[in-house]
Amino acid sequence: MALTRKTVVMAIFCFILMHELGIHSGNKHMVAANKIDCDGKCKYRCGKAERYKMCIRACNSCCERCNCVPPGTSGNQDLCPCYAALTTHGGKLKCP
Repeated sequence: MALTRKTVVMAIFCFILMHELGIHSGNKHMVAANKIDCDGKCKYRCGKAERYKMCIRACNSCCERCNCVPPGTSGNQDLCPCYAALTTHGGKLKCP
C-alpha cells in the first residue's frame, strides 16, 4: 500500500502541531505543557462559598488533575468537562 503525498503531508503537519502544542502521550494521559494558575482561579471560584477551605481544597485537587477551572463562582461546568466529571468515592460530584 503506497503512501500518498497528502498522507505524508498530513502526518508531518500533525507531528508539528503536537510538538508546538506541547502534547505528548504519557503512560495513560495526554498532558498539556501550559499549566494554569490553579491557586488564583480557585480563590476566585470559591470566593463566595460558605465552606471556603473545603472548596479551595477540592477545587485545587480538580484543577491539578484537569488543568481547568470553570469561569465564575459556580456553574459553567460544561466549559470544563474533565472538572465536571470527577466524583468522590460516594459518587457525588467532587469539584465545586
